[in-house]
Amino acid sequence: MSTAQVRKSFQIRTFGCQMNVHDSERLAGLLEDAGYARATEDEQADVVVFNTCAVRENADNKLYGTLGHLAPQKAAKPGMQIAVGGCLAQKDRSEIVRRAPWVDVVFGTHNIGSLPVLLERARHNSEAQVEILDSLETFPSALPAARDSAYSGWVSISVGCNNTCTFCIVPSLRGKEKDRRPGDVLAEVQTLVDEGVLEVTLLGQNVNSYGVEFGDRLAFGKLLRACGEIDGLERVRFTSPHPKDFTDDVIAAMAETPAVCHSLHMPLQSGSDRLLKAMRRSYRTEKYLGIIEKVRAAMPDAAITTDIIVGFPGETEEDFQGTLDVVRQARFSSAFTFQYSKRPGTPAADLPDQLPKAVVQERFDRLVALQNEMTHSLNIEQVGRTVEVLVATGEGKRDAATQRMSGRARDGRLVHFTPGATVPRPGDVVETVVTYAAPHYLVADGEPLTWRRTKAGDRSEAGIKPKTAGIGLGLPSFGAPAPLPAVSGCAAQ
Repeated sequence: MSTAQVRKSFQIRTFGCQMNVHDSERLAGLLEDAGYARATEDEQADVVVFNTCAVRENADNKLYGTLGHLAPQKAAKPGMQIAVGGCLAQKDRSEIVRRAPWVDVVFGTHNIGSLPVLLERARHNSEAQVEILDSLETFPSALPAARDSAYSGWVSISVGCNNTCTFCIVPSLRGKEKDRRPGDVLAEVQTLVDEGVLEVTLLGQNVNSYGVEFGDRLAFGKLLRACGEIDGLERVRFTSPHPKDFTDDVIAAMAETPAVCHSLHMPLQSGSDRLLKAMRRSYRTEKYLGIIEKVRAAMPDAAITTDIIVGFPGETEEDFQGTLDVVRQARFSSAFTFQYSKRPGTPAADLPDQLPKAVVQERFDRLVALQNEMTHSLNIEQVGRTVEVLVATGEGKRDAATQRMSGRARDGRLVHFTPGATVPRPGDVVETVVTYAAPHYLVADGEPLTWRRTKAGDRSEAGIKPKTAGIGLGLPSFGAPAPLPAVSGCAAQ
């Protein structure tokens, strides 16, 4: 590799879900291994990579608009390259180059490992390279990753999805579910912990169906317990589970494993059984609320969040009232609310009775108002309670007057706290008392009760982030994997 190539800089712009964010860490690791350097904030990168999402209708407009703004910059910078990957690339393929001919590389969700080679090929051939595979080439976690955080890490346990929700385009872009070997997952978690990481989030399009590929429907609960046995791992989260696969053993694992946080993000989508059937969601509101009831019985302090779609084709006012009723009963600590977005290629796109924008907007506003009221009410209940906060960066603006810092409580709530005489670093852990509740965050303005310096804080202060090599040998082998490690204590019951 030449000196000029070694000095090339890159920037990755990520759109979409946590899976995309984690894929971008893999892309950064690949580019660094290929000799590129991450661009500074005030530098125009030699290579700009867009890691795209295709879930929302405006995703296309957002990408092509951004590419249009970048065209003059590329024209003014000889040798600059632009690459587009992710779900939108998997969907649009060569259409991207047709609409934006200044793009150099287009790659899909199944071959992110090809990016460095495709960039070099485009440079050598002086023409765009489009490579889209229809099935997974290498499990993403077998690729290196340049992590974004010194204290918190993503760990993918599966990719793809076997569900057929009528509104969702993800299965056609990510493929059928592929599960990693449990040993590979735990090896990656251990590697992160060895680097000082305190918190991991297990990722999957349908995270709690983990094990379906090797025939163990209890595998996810076992994995949670096994993660809890890793010394030094303080917080385990996961996203996103599906209600149809949410079993009692997972609730027990959450309640009995101290490292597993009492926070649960479980998409509802609609409170109408009629619409849930039309969405092919394979559960009904009674089952959903039953799961919520069991979670709260086992973990009264659990913070439960959700996803809700407003304006699905054919939604009536009665259907929408059903959604409002479930929101009132479930008492979500927060909700990601979406107006239905018509995606070509999904069954719902061809359904009759697509709702007028004005109707959807009015219902959406009512739902947001109700959920904001609910969130604020639940946050007020936190006032006076002691919370453990993992100090973070990028979780809110530092208040110049109070010098507040920010982080997440174990239940996932955002906390702005006054450090007082302490000088915690991102990655350190403080205990403090909530003094005020706003609709979307908590404030703790008293002196912290405790402050614990951590290895993650040391590394964050030094500007060191984990760089992990690929874990595993690619796709799972045929047959059942090796059993998960034995666990002890109450977790073994």
